[in-house]
Amino acid sequence: MLDTREAIPGCEITGFPRVQRYGPDQRLEADQYTATVLPMAGRVRDLLVCELDSPPAARPDDEPPALSGLSGGPVFVGDVLLGIARQVPQQREGRRVECSPISPSVAAELHLRAAKTRVGLSHERVHGNFPKDLRYETEYAQALGVAYRRTKIFGLDELSRHDSEWDLDTAYLSLEAQAQDRAARHRGAMESAAPLPQRIDALLTDRPRVLLRGEAGAGKTTLLWWLAAHASARTLADDLAPLNGLVPFVVPLRTLRARGMTFPGPAELSRAAGLVVDAAPEGWAGRVLEAGRALLLVDGLDEVPPEDREQAHTWLSQLLARYPDTRCVATVRPLAVEPDWLRSEDFAELRLLPMRNEDIQAFVTSWHRAARLSEPDDAERLDELERDLALQFDQNPTLRDLARTPLLCAVICALHRRRDGFLPETRWELYRSALGMLLGHRDRRRRIGDPEGVELDVEEHTQLLQRIAVWLVREGQSEFTRDQALRQIGRALAGMERVSTQGRPEKILTHLLNRSGLLQQHADDTYQFIHRTFQDYLAAKEFVEDDHLNELLRHADEETWQDVILLAAGHCGRRELAVLVSGLLDVGLRYEAGTEERTAVHVLAALCAQHATWLDEAVRRAVRESTAALFPPTDDSQVASLARLGPAALAFLPDPRTMSTPKPDAWFVTSLITDIGGAPAIPHARAWALAHPWLGHAFASKWERFPPEGYATEVLAHSNLRHAVLTVSDRKRLKALRHLPHSYALSLRLDLSDAEIGAALEGIRLEGLFLRRATRLTGLAFLGAVADSLSMLEIGPCPALRDFSPPPGLHRLVTLLLDAEETRPGDLAPLADLPSLSLLKVRHLDADRLCEITAHPGVTDLTVTSRRPITLDGLDAWKSLRDLEISELASFDDSLDALREHAGITVLGLNAFPWAHRPADAVSVPTIKELSVPAPDRDGDLRMLRPLFPGVRHLRLDVSARRVLDLTPLHSWPGLRVQVTGLSRPRLIGAEKLGNRLNASPG
Repeated sequence: MLDTREAIPGCEITGFPRVQRYGPDQRLEADQYTATVLPMAGRVRDLLVCELDSPPAARPDDEPPALSGLSGGPVFVGDVLLGIARQVPQQREGRRVECSPISPSVAAELHLRAAKTRVGLSHERVHGNFPKDLRYETEYAQALGVAYRRTKIFGLDELSRHDSEWDLDTAYLSLEAQAQDRAARHRGAMESAAPLPQRIDALLTDRPRVLLRGEAGAGKTTLLWWLAAHASARTLADDLAPLNGLVPFVVPLRTLRARGMTFPGPAELSRAAGLVVDAAPEGWAGRVLEAGRALLLVDGLDEVPPEDREQAHTWLSQLLARYPDTRCVATVRPLAVEPDWLRSEDFAELRLLPMRNEDIQAFVTSWHRAARLSEPDDAERLDELERDLALQFDQNPTLRDLARTPLLCAVICALHRRRDGFLPETRWELYRSALGMLLGHRDRRRRIGDPEGVELDVEEHTQLLQRIAVWLVREGQSEFTRDQALRQIGRALAGMERVSTQGRPEKILTHLLNRSGLLQQHADDTYQFIHRTFQDYLAAKEFVEDDHLNELLRHADEETWQDVILLAAGHCGRRELAVLVSGLLDVGLRYEAGTEERTAVHVLAALCAQHATWLDEAVRRAVRESTAALFPPTDDSQVASLARLGPAALAFLPDPRTMSTPKPDAWFVTSLITDIGGAPAIPHARAWALAHPWLGHAFASKWERFPPEGYATEVLAHSNLRHAVLTVSDRKRLKALRHLPHSYALSLRLDLSDAEIGAALEGIRLEGLFLRRATRLTGLAFLGAVADSLSMLEIGPCPALRDFSPPPGLHRLVTLLLDAEETRPGDLAPLADLPSLSLLKVRHLDADRLCEITAHPGVTDLTVTSRRPITLDGLDAWKSLRDLEISELASFDDSLDALREHAGITVLGLNAFPWAHRPADAVSVPTIKELSVPAPDRDGDLRMLRPLFPGVRHLRLDVSARRVLDLTPLHSWPGLRVQVTGLSRPRLIGAEKLGNRLNASPG
């Protein structure tokens, strides 16, 4: 909508005017005109008036005007639709075009229709600066692409700069994450299983604000880069498509701190990432934020020193309170801030999970593909190396566990290539070898001499880099300026005679930047290590060599220092390691038993001692005693800390027989066992499964963390799998199903043929089956194997499925969920023969009339979603229907009549609601008792619901697309209970007066 009195140049009208038609039969052809919109002209008549930049071609008096036929053509400024051409007045030489502006009701209708096709539309206020803003946004998007569409891949940097930079689309791997379920945490978790892991893309879809936790090297920054590059280019697909067209503001907190900058205000957001782009038009960022078109990407909250984190919280809270429609993703290390740190700002918390086995294999494939593209002459050897490394990962669980983050997986790929298949066995050896590979013979391999006139060996390189790294850790930074680096190098050169004779600090720094492979320029005069982990490793070495263990111990309870301390243990000699471990035990004792702080520090002590070649027996005994005192875990944070111990934690588990009744402690112990996973954990999982059958669903949900056959025979076969869903994502687990004849439900994530599914189900008495990928499915005959027991079936996208005839004996199927995106409505007719079917959900069906779906006489609960609005003709044929959910109604008034005539329907859900529509007649549906609708947009009014549905007693409102909602219109509705999802109470106006009649949750 227009929000200015100023003329707006640079608009376009596209249509099919008569002057553009061609041929003897006057065939249509499109034409395009540039124009200036005149907001004040036509205001009295509510018209949108455009003046063409040049007059149309003159026509003879006896012929129609040149622009005749242009009516109906859209008027755009950029990609914003302003109106529809209506007529060309005869005055003003035909240069004026009168148009109908986009009214609120038309805008709402377009918005709803777009939602069906998952195209993101938004209401845009067009102001006088809009054309200038539009041009700048194009430049800004290009600058984002330059900055974030390519990334440096570890292990390929011995190649040229061009070859070592990988297109981010090739490098990006959609990892799994898990929602942090607040409710489960407060319930004691045993009442419901934790949310299942999902790909991060899917989890970000319906969470406007996310705090993403992840370990070092887990891919947090890569994800933000990928989102920034693709959202600005409008190339996000599927779940993330609604982010297309948003304007990303990347805020790398480490960079701001290195530059000495404060937390950015609106006008500074576009400069925070140091993009190569002109200054923005005055007020541009504020206008983007005000319009709700911003995507705020805050990277590295853990990079902010602990004493400044409250200031960071205040900055982010105030920014989002001022601009509540802003989407935001912020990243942080797992323990840097407490749980629910941003809950008051409606942030959902997600945790990036370690890469699964198949993710590791996918990464190996991508890494070697990139290497082959860079070195085609070495392709045959790289093929062999890829096969060998894939086999090593498959057969060596210790190696797999080292590769659970993208960074470490890349390090292993590079070392495997450099060492012709021989790999280190511990984390410390891995980093040491990686540094040797980068600092050792890199230039000699490339036949490069000493271009800067500086020649350093590995240890000399390391000593210089250590000084920079330790300064960064002490300052709580991960980026540095040239002057800061020069000061540290100058101090180091005082004790390095051979190096100091080769040049001044400036020359040595230039050499390090150009030749070490460990430093990279991030912005003008700002540099960083290629990854924070290498900074921590080198800093740890400096702390140990400079005898500063006490300094490490003073920071032992700070999450940002704990990786440094752990890496320091690998650099320690016998005496230093004993001092370090004993000191950590003493630090932990400052905190109360059972606290998160004591658990974290004592786990750190145990990790430092874990791989020691030699450690004083008294110290080792003290570590065992302190570790034993941490068991059993009593909350999720303790489970996460203890799981870091890996299989070593299993020796401290309590006897499962001492916990004879269901209690939270047993749940947390089970969670610890399954988080550790692997073959060593199987005997412990078996013992707990036998002692506590009620934990069967917990063991079932983590099958993928264990060897398939052994876990199936030793644990799952002895577990109570009632109400447990077994996930099968590879063929080894599929084969192991033969050991589990009494499974309750299966989730098959493999794309299998009918015959393969039927063979896997043979001999299993199954009640639930969920086929996540079904592109090869052609019929339902395979269900014959479980026909006598199956009660619930879900089928994902199934483009080849045409025969829906149920097999003989499928009499117990009650629930059917179907993704019918490429299914013809008529193909569903055989489903009417299912005698027990009562719940039917058909999503993405290409239909616009309910009567196209054969009515089922026994269905009581029906969901139909379509890309097109649906009319409810034929609703009366669904005799038993009580609960109806529809994506969008085609004719609202007629649909209300159909609902009123079907008196049996008492529960109604509408995924889209025509808030701007006003029924022609006073029609109401008093039989509806429960109603679910999306919250109204700015032009909608909740008051319209009560006359239409006067019998409603329970109203559900989805407010995920809004940041504030006024519930005041519902105060006078007697007996109404309101459930709001997507917002918390503080963002609901009028919530207090509803009292306990309101139930609100952020999502």
